[in-house]
Amino acid sequence: MSFCLPEKDCLLCQRLVQFRKENQNKYPLYHNAPVEPFGSLNAEILIVGMAPGLNGANQTNRPFTNDYAGDVLYPALKKHGFAKGCYNRRKDDGFELIGVRVTNAVRCVPPQNKVTGDEVKTCGKFLADEISAMPNLKIILSLGTVSHNAVLRILGYKQAEYKFSHGAVHRLPLHNLTLLDSYHTSRYNINTGVLTYDMFDAIVQKLNNLLNG
Repeated sequence: MSFCLPEKDCLLCQRLVQFRKENQNKYPLYHNAPVEPFGSLNAEILIVGMAPGLNGANQTNRPFTNDYAGDVLYPALKKHGFAKGCYNRRKDDGFELIGVRVTNAVRCVPPQNKVTGDEVKTCGKFLADEISAMPNLKIILSLGTVSHNAVLRILGYKQAEYKFSHGAVHRLPLHNLTLLDSYHTSRYNINTGVLTYDMFDAIVQKLNNLLNG
C-alpha cells in the first residue's frame, strides 16, 4: 500500500517553512525538509515521536537518527528483537526494523524543539493517512504527550478519556488498536531522570508482551 507524504518543499506551516529556510542557509548539507518515516507499512507496530531534531532526523532524513533519543530507542528495539544490524546514527548504516515503523506527529523540525497545536493538527493528515495505509497495524507506541494527543485526535477519540501516563495501555475499540504510552526518549528526560534506560526497556518489553500476548 502507499500513502501521501508531505512535499519536500511543503508550505503548510509558515513558522516551520521559515525555520527550514534558515537551516538551509546555515546547514546546507542537511536534509532540511519533511522527514520520511522509517520501516515498512506492513509493520504491526507504529512508534510515533513528536518531531525531527535539528541535528538528528533533520540532518539524516531518518527519524531519531543522529539524535540522543535514537541512542535510547534503537538499541532497545534491537534488544527485544524489533531490529537488526548496527545502529550507527546514519541513514545508510544498514540498521533494519523488524515489524516496526517509526514516524513523527510533525514531519519538519521546529524551532527550540517545540511544536504548536496548529502544526500538529496540520500535519495530522499525513499521520492519519500513514496509519490507514498500515494493514497489519496492531499497536501504536506514543513517545510523549504531543504524540499521544495527535494520535487520539486524528482517530477521533477524546483526550479526556485517554489520558497520557507512562506505561499506560489504551484500547482504541473503533480501530481495533492498542495505544501504549511512554515518556519521550529525549536527552532532557534521561538527564533529569524522568525516563531511565531501564524504564524504557520495560516499555519495549511491554510492547513485546502486548504484541504476543
